[in-house]
Amino acid sequence: MLENNGLMIIFAIISIIIWNVSFFYRCRFMLHMMQLEGYKNTNYIKWISEFRYKVFYSKINILMIIAIILAVVNLVAVQEQFSLLYIILWSVLIILSTDFKKENVKKDLVYTKRAQRLLASIYIVNILILVVSISIYSALTTDFFKYYAILLIIGAALYYLVPYTLYIANFIVKPVENAINKHYFDMAHNKVRSFKNLNIVGITGSYGKTSTKFITAKILEEKYNVLKTPESYNTPMGVSKVINNTLDDGYDAFVVEMGARNIGDIKEMAELAGPKIGVITSIGPTHLETFINIDNIMKTKYELIEALPPDGIAIFNYDNQYVKKLADKTFKEKILYGTENIEQLDIYATNIEVSKIGSTFILNDKNGNSIKCETKLLGEHNIGNLLAGAAIGVALGLKFEEIAEGIKKVEPVPHRLQLINPGTGVIIIDDAFNSNPVSSKAALDVISQFKEGRKIIVTPGMIELGQEEEEANRQFGRYISEVCDYVILVGKNRTKPIYEGIFEKEFNKDSVFVVNSLNEATAVLQKIVRPKDVVLFENDLPDTYNE
Repeated sequence: MLENNGLMIIFAIISIIIWNVSFFYRCRFMLHMMQLEGYKNTNYIKWISEFRYKVFYSKINILMIIAIILAVVNLVAVQEQFSLLYIILWSVLIILSTDFKKENVKKDLVYTKRAQRLLASIYIVNILILVVSISIYSALTTDFFKYYAILLIIGAALYYLVPYTLYIANFIVKPVENAINKHYFDMAHNKVRSFKNLNIVGITGSYGKTSTKFITAKILEEKYNVLKTPESYNTPMGVSKVINNTLDDGYDAFVVEMGARNIGDIKEMAELAGPKIGVITSIGPTHLETFINIDNIMKTKYELIEALPPDGIAIFNYDNQYVKKLADKTFKEKILYGTENIEQLDIYATNIEVSKIGSTFILNDKNGNSIKCETKLLGEHNIGNLLAGAAIGVALGLKFEEIAEGIKKVEPVPHRLQLINPGTGVIIIDDAFNSNPVSSKAALDVISQFKEGRKIIVTPGMIELGQEEEEANRQFGRYISEVCDYVILVGKNRTKPIYEGIFEKEFNKDSVFVVNSLNEATAVLQKIVRPKDVVLFENDLPDTYNE
């Protein structure tokens, strides 16, 4: 009997260790998804609903069914030998159900202080549940191991329900996070206003804002010491971090990218940064899952212009039909840029020549000044981004010669029509960052400039376009059929509209491959590619979207 109790204690400890390890891995995965969804419970629950098969996968469902069946049998049999066997089986099932492998992801889980606090919170929530369960259990039986199966069932249930206890933990910790965020927001808000001579530029748009930010910074560096928000830092907390940790009185200009998924987001960003110059690069059907319609997107982007001071300068891409409407109703000082209807523009480009290695154009203003510009950036749509940067340069007193020199120095932004020559004779065009209807068409126009070799595209399609997503991807398929020789679609379900669009015109079925992952796509590509081919990687879905 003592020997059996000794074994029970040993295996009970082992089961607890196993539970903790598996629980951590499941927590880590769900914490990663919560982080990618911006710690917003609404977005997180919506993701769980859409990708339930990734959260409650077959192995973990089978575990719960078997564990429950074994628990019932164990409780009926109430034999110590069976209890020991059950603990062993339960531990094996937990191990088998755990996904230990680390997937290749675009954005790894970052253990920020917020992520650490949330991870601690989910452990506290589960520990409290376990403490209550053990207290009740101890009150009902004097033989701790006789009904140990009940505790194991509770442990398995907590392991299974991690996605929802994380939701609860995030809800509980939200007041703390709000207080912390407000502290850093206020600190950044006050700090940025302490620099009286700092030129602050806010850039927003449905697309093109990140490229425009990098372009603007490079142009302004011809005259100023410039700080820009790094990568895609375009949220209040991201910008607050840059201000609090990096911005100092050594900088003359601060270029801030402002992103949004909901009405009011840009207003909050503008309140934080206090820009004197505001730029709207574009408006189109992005993030329609949260914005619902274009009118809400227009209203949100215009929050930047409304936040400008009376002596502020509003800069608009007048080629965009939606931005044009906003520009026309604006009575603040404004600069209009574009390539169409040049008689109405303040800054515009003529004599545009686009090639496979870059572009040239004449930069003009309404006063008759002009200068020839050269750029390494691919695609005609990048001319618009360069004009935005030029308009900002004009607003901040740069000469045309300085602007042209800055444009010449602009390097391609990683994953945005980035030309890569790996030395194998194959040309790679990396346009893997957040594709949209405009940029995807522009990318196809770029590879059509290459006269030698076959054109191959690898894509999972476009996302977050709301009700317009299916038709936008179908139209994307039509464009693909006109330009490409081979097509590799990543994700059978998501790329179905692209597939349908491709075959609306005559296209060789043997030249279209549908795969489940980027690894499979790479394997197919290696079989078909040969020297002088041009390979376009168009969009790489966020880690929350992988099929």
